Amino acid sequence: MRDILKQVFGFNDFRPHQEAIITNLLAGRDVVAVMPTGGGKSLCYQLPACLMPGTVVVVSPLISLMKDQVDAAREIDLDAACLNSSLSPEAMADVYERLRSGRLSLLYIAPERLASAAFIEILRNVAVSLFAVDEAHCISEWGPDFRPEYLGLGLLRSLFPNVPMAAFTATATVRVQEDIIRKTGLRYPFILRASFDRPNLYYRVREKSDANLMVLDYVRKHPDRPGIVYRTTRKSVEELAAFLAHNGVSALPYHAGMESADRARNQEAFNRDEATVIVATIAFGMGIDKSNVRFVIHADLPKNIESYYQETGRAGRDGEPADCLLLWGRSDIPRLKYFINQIEDEDERRIASAKLEAMVRYASGSACRRRTLLAYFGEDYPEAACGHCDSCVKRRIEQSLGSEARLLLSAVMRLEERYGASHIVDFVTGKRSDRIRERDHDCLTGFGAGRDEPAGRWRALIDDLIGREILVRRGDPYPILKLTKRAFEVLSGVESDGRPSLVHSEADPAAAITQSESNATEILFERLRVLRSEIAAEYHVPPYVVFSDKTLKEMTVRLPTDETGLKEVTGVGDIKLEKYGRIFINEIKGFLSEKSLSTNEGFRPRSELVKKTNNA
Repeated sequence: MRDILKQVFGFNDFRPHQEAIITNLLAGRDVVAVMPTGGGKSLCYQLPACLMPGTVVVVSPLISLMKDQVDAAREIDLDAACLNSSLSPEAMADVYERLRSGRLSLLYIAPERLASAAFIEILRNVAVSLFAVDEAHCISEWGPDFRPEYLGLGLLRSLFPNVPMAAFTATATVRVQEDIIRKTGLRYPFILRASFDRPNLYYRVREKSDANLMVLDYVRKHPDRPGIVYRTTRKSVEELAAFLAHNGVSALPYHAGMESADRARNQEAFNRDEATVIVATIAFGMGIDKSNVRFVIHADLPKNIESYYQETGRAGRDGEPADCLLLWGRSDIPRLKYFINQIEDEDERRIASAKLEAMVRYASGSACRRRTLLAYFGEDYPEAACGHCDSCVKRRIEQSLGSEARLLLSAVMRLEERYGASHIVDFVTGKRSDRIRERDHDCLTGFGAGRDEPAGRWRALIDDLIGREILVRRGDPYPILKLTKRAFEVLSGVESDGRPSLVHSEADPAAAITQSESNATEILFERLRVLRSEIAAEYHVPPYVVFSDKTLKEMTVRLPTDETGLKEVTGVGDIKLEKYGRIFINEIKGFLSEKSLSTNEGFRPRSELVKKTNNA
């Protein structure tokens, strides 16, 4: 297993629980695995496909997800295919021929195909080594995405009694988990219920005013970072996508009312990094395997916590920091109740109402977001607070507001309320900028008093104080900071404001990482990202299928200049090393050479060096 893990998939170690799941499947035992999105479920059946004789059959609910996973499997030379309505008759005939001849290691099918007696008969005449059911919660009426066609999975156990079956899901309460076991007929399965905690995700909730403007503001503060924005209605999806595009954001819509070709084209553009933002209804919920989504915004209240958790799980699948922002208002509730009231079955209607109430409690509550989410799925978070959500950060800010705010406000006062935020931050952090030196501000008491904290933290605190109406901006186009009456209350130590923080540097982990990276590292990462996109276009696959962002970032740290060094990078296996290794090594060596040439004048991007050489 470990040889295959490194040689084929490029990983030195398994993620938590993967080894136990794979070991049980190879031993012929049924498995039910409840693992968070990004936990590495696909490896749990792709690796057995490399080792087990015959074909691993994967039941997957969406065509687009099948295509992405087939592309990824083929990149590591797994003979994979899918059967769905998007295939031409010729392509479908080819898949059947490869299946009958035993050449397929991995076959993805939709659950509807199990209703075909002809297809079942074909399966009974080939060597099936394993059935893997993805999004298994769809078999339960208690799950967030019940699909009647999943009920046909119960036939597999009686028709294929000796073939192990694995059920995977990222969103299942204990009740849904029991439903999955009963309805799929799993026999004494190995049950793996992993923690629902996604430590790399930052959860925050904000009261909604103008959703379009709030989303635009967020996206502008996070340029070039791929993200998903969920909206409740098709109309709001279209309006927001158009609004973002009009304001210079590369955004595309996605909803069930669009032509299937248009949906596929927009998703493909997002997967290939040709569009930065996809604005979607829940139709996009399970149709994305993109690993480098850096944020997920819910611009309307979701109908239940399961849906919310699953959709936020699309962020940070590569394990890198990502942001989950929920914008909501009480006006969202009547719309959702209207849809619930259309449900004819009384029990289903009651269940949906209870789930909406839980969602409202989450959005309106002040408790730790992570602790609340995990409790919903029956998990006890070991700490009283996670320290990595808006509720926890708010409490931390309020605890430290006194000393930090007084230091900042004192700086504004000492500089006679004549300067903007950037100048104040330079003064507090002790940065000797040209303006600081010209005005001898580096000679004043208080200069550099906050140098122990990063500039981003002070800038975020300024925004927070403006939100609390402790500071105000005055003047245009270069606003300066002014103290309000409440500022003098803070300076005197009597301020006891308890309103929530609007912005904080810790609330944006991706931004914090960017601040800590050197310019050279950022330039190399961008160059590798462009190179990856060029290779992906040549091979007609999404960029993350070539290498993930995490792999590229590790390259910028390790700076491998030969195949031995590159193979040490996570995500670089023998097959990808042979396909792409020399190309990436040459790019890194070129980068290091240019950096060495420009040491005396400060590092410049390759484009600037080329321009300079041409001019000479």
